[in-house]
Amino acid sequence: MIRIMTYNTLFGGFDGNDGRRFDLQVELIRAANPDILLVQEWKGFLADGACRLFEAERRLERRALLAPAPVTGQNTAVLVKQGIEVIRFETDTDHFHHAAAIAELRVPGFDRPLTAISVHLCPNGPHVRLREASYLINHAIDDAYVIVGGDFNNVSPHSAEPALGELPARFRARYADETGKADRRTLAALEAAGFIDIAFRLGVHETPTVPGAAFKGSEFVPFRCDYLMSTAALAERVRHYEVVDDPRADEASDHYPILCDVE
Repeated sequence: MIRIMTYNTLFGGFDGNDGRRFDLQVELIRAANPDILLVQEWKGFLADGACRLFEAERRLERRALLAPAPVTGQNTAVLVKQGIEVIRFETDTDHFHHAAAIAELRVPGFDRPLTAISVHLCPNGPHVRLREASYLINHAIDDAYVIVGGDFNNVSPHSAEPALGELPARFRARYADETGKADRRTLAALEAAGFIDIAFRLGVHETPTVPGAAFKGSEFVPFRCDYLMSTAALAERVRHYEVVDDPRADEASDHYPILCDVE
């Protein structure tokens, strides 16, 4: 059994030089103990000789494969425990607003490589996210082991309608279609290509991942913003999914981390 976790960390857990949220995130991640960790918004982790990156590797006891986001600085990364072999690592900044971190891994006990992709889709508009999704679709190979995790900034076709009307117009426009209802095309396109929404498959898809309890009244109303999507072959091996919403997570980021266990 391996555990895969994804987490939008809100600027890497740092508010300027204040790293108290990062400390909480380290506690959360170590307690969850994922074998593969997908992170978003590791902003500033390459500054000053990548000192924050190396600190994160040391404190999390995992190797970090980071995809720099040259325009936004909101880097993504894949972190792996010792014992998981990195076969290949690629970054894609041409087709994504931030960056995609794509790691092909050899996992003990798996009969074929596993590709883990950390993404943070564009927050600024549905049409951009739909374009980004078109590049993820290339990885939806039914008999391959592929998992895509991250902040999709989109509402699932399977989720209840969020209260977007409570948001200021500039934030509501991020998530709404032309009718003012939640745009669901990004997730629908990924599912049409063969990706499986793990939370929906297991029937535990109504728990929101935003906003963190300490971040209410910001750019979100409660909805499921973060996802783990896998190919059919890998979905058959998933045994558990949860949103980690303990008191530390309330304070650590505006997003709650999610995880799944794969047999």
